Amino acid sequence: MTHGDWPPSRCRLGFLTDEDKDAIYAAALEIAEHVGMRVHHGEVVQTLRAAGCEVVGDDLVRMPRHLIEQARSTAPATIVMYDREGRAVMELGGYRSYFGTGSDLMNLYDLDTRERRKSALADVAGAARLCDALDNIDFVMSSAYAHEIDPHRAYVEEFRAMVANTTKPIVVTAEGLADLSVMFEIGCALRGGADGLADKPYFVMYGQPSSPLEHPADSMDKLLFCADTGIPAIYSPAPLAGATAPITVAGHIAQGVAESLFGLVIHQLRKPGAPFLFGIGPAVLDMATAQSSYNAPEYLMTYLGAIEMARWLDLPNWGYGGTSDAQLVDAQAGMEAAELTLLSMLAGSNLNHDVGYLDFGLTGAYELIVIVDEFIAMNRRLLAGLHVDRDSLGLDTIAEVGPGGDFLGTRHTAKHMRNVQWRPTILNRKGFERWREDGGFDLREKARRKALDLLAHHQPPPLPTAAAVAIDALVDGFAAPEQ
Repeated sequence: MTHGDWPPSRCRLGFLTDEDKDAIYAAALEIAEHVGMRVHHGEVVQTLRAAGCEVVGDDLVRMPRHLIEQARSTAPATIVMYDREGRAVMELGGYRSYFGTGSDLMNLYDLDTRERRKSALADVAGAARLCDALDNIDFVMSSAYAHEIDPHRAYVEEFRAMVANTTKPIVVTAEGLADLSVMFEIGCALRGGADGLADKPYFVMYGQPSSPLEHPADSMDKLLFCADTGIPAIYSPAPLAGATAPITVAGHIAQGVAESLFGLVIHQLRKPGAPFLFGIGPAVLDMATAQSSYNAPEYLMTYLGAIEMARWLDLPNWGYGGTSDAQLVDAQAGMEAAELTLLSMLAGSNLNHDVGYLDFGLTGAYELIVIVDEFIAMNRRLLAGLHVDRDSLGLDTIAEVGPGGDFLGTRHTAKHMRNVQWRPTILNRKGFERWREDGGFDLREKARRKALDLLAHHQPPPLPTAAAVAIDALVDGFAAPEQ
């Protein structure tokens, strides 16, 4: 399993005081208990009523705080995720950070033409294969949206494309129970049954309530299905500050915490101990442009607060990394993607998605995925910290060289030069003349060329024949429910 107990405590970022966390949690409890939330699912409403909630009318539910405390006590603090081959590759929880792509981007920068175009199913497959080749992308989502596919079939077709093109764990989006059930059956085919999939989870389901303070029927259906089957479930609201959430950072956090924890209670009442990921997608409505921003400072402040609340609640969390509001891969994209990614690493956010997002989540770029992979590699090296002992202090070699000497030819330098220095693959470490002789490419072009090379030469291990046949039968036989 990769990326164990890191970053060490001396490298961790703190944003809230203990008093802040207490106050935010108390506010979330007050929202759940006294304001209440609408639950558009009769079975869930009856379950909540039987558990001691106050139900006003048909669907307004007020939740006593002891149910939230009870759910916190049963939800697991860590979730181990396995790849397609059944190897444990991510341990979600604590301060361990993993990164992957996002889902359903409407547009993509074409690697060949370098122009922005609508995305297609082939782009889902290409993104999965690219991520399979990149060591520091830990999981995949669809990245692109398959425009040419019937929208009621799109998610199952995208899932098949991802399964075939990467061995890494997957985070899925689903329209409803029908397509999520097919994904579950595919997971069972790979694991030899439902028990095998529950023992070694291969994919995570992304779901969310509707801010402010509403829980749609389809979100409830998927959440309950995940609890029943052991599929790890993300339940992360996306409250928009100034529109569907308070404009203040503290209020934004408090509402998001309340909405996610409300889902946790429903999930744990269904099956105590089922794996659940807490989270908030805290977008900000720019009052000057009416644009929802992924990278505004207020977004980052709310997001960091949400991560700290997850650590305080001792719940694995759903997070973000590698995104930009820029319209193309430029200096702004590099700055914003790097800042968000590093903040997630320093704060210990667990399962961080949206690597490669541009244009407020409307456009993707393979080049940005490659750049962020390199950035993560560099900072995993940095945040691993340093080891201090007599050998690393170099006392013997310093004494050997003495005043006026050099360390180039020493045994100590030869011993450590490969394990001490991190080597980039696309960042420029050359002087001007060598850089110009090698083509004079900027970072975007070097990332584009690396992506093209990986796509031309990398192939993940093929699916076992029996599993491939079973998956094709499940997807080809899927009939979307009539709308």
